[in-house]
Amino acid sequence: NAKLSKRNGEVSIAWYREAGFLPEAICNYLALLGWSPGDDRENITMKELTELFTVERVNSSPARFDMKKLEAINGDKIRALPLDEFLAWALPFLTKAKVISGTPEEIAVVKSALPIIQERITRLNEVPAMLKFLFVKNFAVEAESLSKVTDAASKDVLKRAITELTPLTVWTHDSIEAALRSSLIEEMGLKPRIAFGSVRIAVTGSTISPPLFESMELLGKNASLERISAALAL
Repeated sequence: NAKLSKRNGEVSIAWYREAGFLPEAICNYLALLGWSPGDDRENITMKELTELFTVERVNSSPARFDMKKLEAINGDKIRALPLDEFLAWALPFLTKAKVISGTPEEIAVVKSALPIIQERITRLNEVPAMLKFLFVKNFAVEAESLSKVTDAASKDVLKRAITELTPLTVWTHDSIEAALRSSLIEEMGLKPRIAFGSVRIAVTGSTISPPLFESMELLGKNASLERISAALAL
């Protein structure tokens, strides 16, 4: 943390907007730099700020900027957004990153996917990396993750996953989870991190993704199995 008067780095409000901070989160955090509502709350709405603010509670001590605290408040604000508002905030980041072009079909997929990442991000600029696996045309596992799907143990997991998932006639996150847990954890005795890590990378291309089973449901059975098979061939 650094005193605001001596702080270097990102000081333009445009930078914070492009980094995915909500205006309400910035106002919330800036208010807390030199003022307190009188309790331990950090997530305060604009309505509460206008009602609670008094000059008497302004602190004369030098303010220190804490990016982690700002990100935490921003994450709280993102989680509180209604879905349509979250969608409106997320779409510009997805189009700017060229993850989507903005067709109605793409927007419908994004809207279906946003609830499963809403609890996992602290900035809106994290949305493209989380959802790009749903839209990429020439899918490939990221180079830094290749070793986690090409070793012998990972290939055994992927083979077993294909065997268990192929017969499924109902493709929901519940049915996917039940099939993989029964086979990989209960029968093979693997820990969840080992059991599902290789499948996650094979399906999304990265270790950074939304929850695995929900991701596979959104991606669809055919695409999920095709990607797992492609990872096996690496």
